Parts: sequence; structure tokens; C-alpha cells
Amino acid sequence: MLDQASPLRPKSDAADTEPVIKLALLAVGGQGGGVLADWITDVAERNSYVAQSTSVAGVAQRTGATIYYVEMARDTGRLPVFALSPSQGDVDILIAAELMEAGRAIIRGFVTPDRTTLITSSHRIAAVSEKIEPGDGRASSSKVRATAEAASKRFIAFDMEKIAADNGSMISASLLGALAGSDALPFTRESYEQAIGAGGRGAKASLAAFAVAYDRARGTTAPAPEPAEPATVDPASGAGRVSGPQNLLQGWQALAARIDLMPAAVRDMALRGLRKVVDYQDIAYGRDYLDRLDQAVALDSAEHAHALSIAAAKHLANALCYDDMIRVADLKTRSTRDRRVRKEVGVKDGSILQVTEYFHPRIEEFCGTLPAGLGSYIENRPKLAGFLDRRINHGRRIRTDSFAGFAVLWFIGGLRRWRRRLLRHKVETAHLERWYALALGYVPQDYALAVEILNCRRLIKGYSDTHVRAQSKFDRVLSALDLVKGRDDAADWIRRLREAALKDEKGDMLDGAVKTVASLSDHGVGGGRA
Repeated sequence: MLDQASPLRPKSDAADTEPVIKLALLAVGGQGGGVLADWITDVAERNSYVAQSTSVAGVAQRTGATIYYVEMARDTGRLPVFALSPSQGDVDILIAAELMEAGRAIIRGFVTPDRTTLITSSHRIAAVSEKIEPGDGRASSSKVRATAEAASKRFIAFDMEKIAADNGSMISASLLGALAGSDALPFTRESYEQAIGAGGRGAKASLAAFAVAYDRARGTTAPAPEPAEPATVDPASGAGRVSGPQNLLQGWQALAARIDLMPAAVRDMALRGLRKVVDYQDIAYGRDYLDRLDQAVALDSAEHAHALSIAAAKHLANALCYDDMIRVADLKTRSTRDRRVRKEVGVKDGSILQVTEYFHPRIEEFCGTLPAGLGSYIENRPKLAGFLDRRINHGRRIRTDSFAGFAVLWFIGGLRRWRRRLLRHKVETAHLERWYALALGYVPQDYALAVEILNCRRLIKGYSDTHVRAQSKFDRVLSALDLVKGRDDAADWIRRLREAALKDEKGDMLDGAVKTVASLSDHGVGGGRA
């Protein structure tokens, strides 16, 4: 920053040539972007700068985040001319409240490698485009970070949302701390703290978050270490702590010992799958999981990097942990969920939180929670099923903060001890066995195809109508097996069909891909890797 006495310019032109610092801030609702912009303006004015703050509101699913724009210049007695919004290639400091927002700022041209200091929180908030994709629609965080480092003069990124949450504050406080710690502005730490303190309410928590972020930005504190993998796991809660009866612990240790005998490449995924399965049901269910997994391990080899076993470890666990009314009720009545909701809403200890859960069961979900014989009896009689469906198939709102509402869901969740006797389990188990046997049956003739059949299980997810649509896509993808089996590129075609099924909810892309496969078969097009 040049001062008025700089030999690079005449003193008489100081007011006209005093450089303007240009700062853009991108934040969505609830992140305190307006408060942060006010703090930055206050800090500038406390240091004898003239500052102007403007904002361009974003609209959900249209223009995205709100852009807060601050311009400041040293007060020389003459008012500078400030712009109302940022321009491409003309921003000194860019602050983003979330990693992908930083990526969007780069795309818009607000970040330049010879000028811009880019400060962003490294946490993610899924965009609408990422949420609506049936499969994993998440954009690559590592690619955004690499692009940000190349596109900016200086890049500062760490999880500022966690710092704020840990200190009971908003992310605006930790973003300000990162800005202060970056030394991108010529102001002292004390002036930032004074601006926060002037706010009064919540200042203590904001100052705490500010201090931690300040130190992280300056590199005076090490990044928070990743939690170490626990030696033993509480199979009842999956939280990584040993508890419960001695026989439960011994059962878990016996299962964990079986994983230690598996190939090293498989152990991590197998342990994750085992935790999920035991948490979902019980130790015996975990034993069933490992028995099935052993079948894939026996057919696998290091030559293929154990891809078959890893895929089996992942998708067997997901298949065994299907979503049903019992699972939903169990999750909604866990103490961990209550703590999470209270934390997200910001409810203080001792305050009353009212929670209303929404359910819309169909006759299929009702029959699925009945003993297999009784559930099948109802489903096989359309008139009886229709009569019951007219009384069951409507939305229900249950207050889980009330004793009656909580007791209803707690009772339903407690039915999991009888889950193996219920109709839904019988149906899911039969489907799992057909899929798994189909995949393993292809191992001798086409290893890659066997792996892709296992991976197709990711198509099945959700609950109620969502589950029905997902299973329909799964069946349509595997129906193409007869068209591609025996081809050199059979695995590639099944992968393409699966990816097409994950691209859109309606399945139009999948229909087109299936037609393409059918036309290739009709014309007798030969194999060959695509």
C-alpha cells in the first residue's frame, strides 16, 4: 500500500491516486455474510479508511449466493469514487463461505493469479444440482482446490464452519479471523476484535472463533488431527466405543478377527461394512455378512487388486441394511439424532425443542412389517390389500417430542429384533441372493463383468416409492446382461447403463442406452473394448 508521502507520485495527486482495496464476499443465507461485510467496513473505518459496502442478493437455484462487495481507500479528505459491484479481474480479496462457492467465483472471473487473495472454508454444502442426481452427484473438491491454488495469488482454505460450530458462533466470525490472519488488509488484529466486540450479543463466542481461525490462517496452530481408528467398536451404536454385555464384546471381537484374516486391500471396506451391518441389526447379522463376503474373497486374487471382494464388502453391507419402517423409526428415536438436531437448530441446553416427523406409509410398507406369512396373505388378496391401503396410505405427522409420538416410533424401531421373520426381510434376502449369485457366477468367465454386476447394487436405495423406482432401474440394467454377455466390452456396457441410470430420476437416459445396446445386438456388432 503506497502512502501519501511515496516518491512514486506527487503529493498533490494523493487523493486521486490512492489505491482502492476491493473485496468480494460470497455467502448464502444463514452464514452471516451481511454481518461479516459490516465488520470489515467497521474495521476499515476504525483505521482511517473510507469504505463502502454493497450487496447483490442471490436467489435460490438461480443466481446462487449473495455477493457482498466492499471497497475501501485511505481517507485523504476527498471522497473516492467507489464501484457498486465487483468486476472480472478486478478483485484484491475474495472470501467464500464454502468451497464450491470459491469455485464459482473463479468461473465468474473474480479471482486472478497475479492479484487475488482467495480465502474460503473447505467444508461443503451440496448444491441443488448435486442433490437431484440419483447417484453420487458431488463435484470433486480436490479439483476445485487445485484450480483455486492455480487461479489465485494466495490461497487460504480450512474448515472454518467447524471452527465456528466448535465455538458456538457463526462462520462469519471464523472467516473474519482468516482474513485478519492473512494480512491481506493493513489492519491490526485488535481493530478486528474491536469491531466484533462492538456487536455485543454473541461477541464472546465470535471472538473465540475469530482467534482460532486467525491462528490457523497464520500457520501458528497445526490442523486438527484426524480421529484415530478405534481398536474396538461398540456394535450396538457403531460409535467406536466398547460397551454392552461381555458376550456382545466377545462376539464383535470374533468377527473382527475374521476380517484380520482377509487380504489387506479388503480389510478397510470389510470393517466398515461390518460396523454398518451390526449397528443395523446385531452380531448374528454381522456373521451372515462375513459368511457371504468370504464367498467373494475365495474367488478373488491379488492379480485383480481384489476389486471383486472390495465391491462385495461395500454393496453386501448396503443390501443387508435396506431401509424399512423399522430402520426409519430406529434412526429417528436415537439420542444421537436429538443431539444433532439440537446442534443444527442451535437449541441451548434446557430449552424445549419440538420435532415433527412426517410419514406416508403404503400398504407395501405395512405388510413388510408383518410376519412373512401374514404379510404375503394380505398382498395376495387385492381386495383386502386395497381396503387396508385406503386406510393406511395417507400422510401422518408425529410429534417425537411428545411421549405418545416418541413411544410409537420407539416401539416400531424395537421390532428389529424380529426383523428376520418379517415379509420385507424375506423379500430383500431373496433379491440379494439372486443378485449375489449372478455376480459370482460370472467370475470364471468375465471377472470385470462380475464386479460391475456387484456395483449395480448402488442403484437400489431409498424408501417407499423411491425404492420401487430404484429397483426398477436395477432390473432394467441387469436385463441387458443377455445382450452383452460374451462380448469383450460387456463390463463396459453394464457400467455405462448403470451410470445412465444414475444420471436422471426419470430414467430417460437409461432407456436410450438400453435401446443402443439392443440395436448393437440386433445388428450383430462384435465385441471390443470401447
